[in-house]
Amino acid sequence: MPIPQRKLGQDALTVGAVGYGAMSFGRPYGQSEDDATGSADALLGRAVELGVTLVDTADIYRDSEEFIGEALTGGRRGQLRIATKFGIVRPLTADGPPVINGRPEYVRERIERSLKRLGTDHVDLYYQHRVDPDTPIEETVGAMAELVQEGKVLHLGLSEAAPDTIRRAHAVHPITAVQTEWSIWSRDIEDEVFPLCQELGIGVVPYSPLGRGMLTGTISSFDDLPESDYRRRMPRFAREAFEANLAAVGVVREIAAAHEAAPGQVALAWLLAKSPSVVPIPGTLHVSRLEENSGASLVDLTAQEIARLDALPVVGERESEAGHNWQDGVTPPLKS
Repeated sequence: MPIPQRKLGQDALTVGAVGYGAMSFGRPYGQSEDDATGSADALLGRAVELGVTLVDTADIYRDSEEFIGEALTGGRRGQLRIATKFGIVRPLTADGPPVINGRPEYVRERIERSLKRLGTDHVDLYYQHRVDPDTPIEETVGAMAELVQEGKVLHLGLSEAAPDTIRRAHAVHPITAVQTEWSIWSRDIEDEVFPLCQELGIGVVPYSPLGRGMLTGTISSFDDLPESDYRRRMPRFAREAFEANLAAVGVVREIAAAHEAAPGQVALAWLLAKSPSVVPIPGTLHVSRLEENSGASLVDLTAQEIARLDALPVVGERESEAGHNWQDGVTPPLKS
């Protein structure tokens, strides 16, 4: 039986309550190319059966768009809602700040590239991945709105944008969804961004809803992470924070046992309980995990359990460098 559906935004983009994040095809956590090759077809085929209809990727996730495009066969394109993102030219690394581009001509350049890689004539949801500190948001969203008029994009989104940036963007063209990191461990959205989205009728799409894998209960030691794993550079996975954060996972495990559920399902159910306009996008390269994640829509947490999860502490920031418009991104004002 397919999972329940939810609606994102005032223009009602209807998708399954749990989506699929395709960053894993970019292999950020030490996965091999063999892990990614061939798995997209199986994953998207099962996603259709489960009702996991929102598939989220980005032009910066190495060859993720190509993997998704190759799997959009046999009528699947019409059964799935494809989201992709633009704007990050060079990601945040230990060697330096990111390069972000939101200029109108870049918007058009990137959608043409993404459409070709995905093998489709339109994307259902197009995000600015990070907002450009040098380009007014009105100019970027104005260019994105032109793509809507041309039918190349159906709905617009922003990722990791500050409240004022979201409000200004929404005044240019309705924003369907805001994507940001949100999990039991990443709560900063709840101060201003989430209330604003509720006010404006904007859906929220949490990425890394499983605490980058930690909340699944499958990681027990810092040494479990491969040498090439991006998480080794993240403060919450540092050796000095790891044990404290692992203790908090024990509470998630305890609640999961009471529901005969997996810990990751509890973490996702916690998000689903926040609002019917929230659609988390956990990622995986394994069909069994996709099936497990979709089952979160059947886990009904009590108010007391939600309160216990709300109160869980976390040690360490979510990123090693929070500047450079990487979180709560702002842009200059539009010149008259």
